[in-house]
Amino acid sequence: MDTGTLVDRVAAILREVAAEVVEPRFANLADGDVDEKAPNELVTTADTEAEALLVRRLGDLLPGVPVVGEEATAAQGEVPFDLIGAAPRVWLVDPLDGTSNFVAGAADWGVMAALVEQGRTVLAWVWRPIDRRLYVAERGSGAWADGRRLERGDPPVETDRLRGGVLRRFLDDSVRATVDRNAGRFAEVTTGRMAAAVEYPLIAEGHQDFAVFGRTLPWDHAPGALLVEEAGGVAWRHDGTPYRPDQSTSGLLVAAGEAAWATVRAELLDLEPYSPR
Repeated sequence: MDTGTLVDRVAAILREVAAEVVEPRFANLADGDVDEKAPNELVTTADTEAEALLVRRLGDLLPGVPVVGEEATAAQGEVPFDLIGAAPRVWLVDPLDGTSNFVAGAADWGVMAALVEQGRTVLAWVWRPIDRRLYVAERGSGAWADGRRLERGDPPVETDRLRGGVLRRFLDDSVRATVDRNAGRFAEVTTGRMAAAVEYPLIAEGHQDFAVFGRTLPWDHAPGALLVEEAGGVAWRHDGTPYRPDQSTSGLLVAAGEAAWATVRAELLDLEPYSPR
């Protein structure tokens, strides 16, 4: 199957699954549709049913390619980083990114998938049903929003012009305190949208300049990281190592450009000066 056909087929699958089992439950969850899979982490019947459909349909699309889904992994209790890094090809699936927003009736959620080859994300899809936005990225070829090429211009590098979001929940206490102490240096530092399906496109489309994450589960970050990279930004660990979905390392700083990344690293995270590559 050629890449263009694959991109279209996966996009159609995400739309179909969302329409069949996710959208009908938005602002319409019944008693018993919501549960906790971990303390303060919600899961709904929309999550589990969407994942089951995605696993089946992506499996039919590329027979023999394993599918790693958020909810099945949560039930098993361990992320298969070795498989993600070693498999010739593997799907990563987030059937409902932004579940807490979905439960609250807020629009910030989406359905995401990524195709990974030996630990490197090569294709990514983000479908946001509420605003009917489709984001696609292909390694080495670019990023698109509804077929429109995304290319970030040079972001500002001055601290007082940079805008971003910090997902504080999974940050170490010391990092959270550092961010809180330094946030006033920036034009804006929000608490984020609680959905990677929203946070990464904001950077790729130029609405904000950076995002800081603590926990980096692969289905949350593989799609968006590739989208930002292909739009001209970077998704690097705090030491400057590019993000890979087969790594269990925590801590991720995403920015619209290398110089902006270095500024945020130094001025928000209080890390030693870093020279972009």
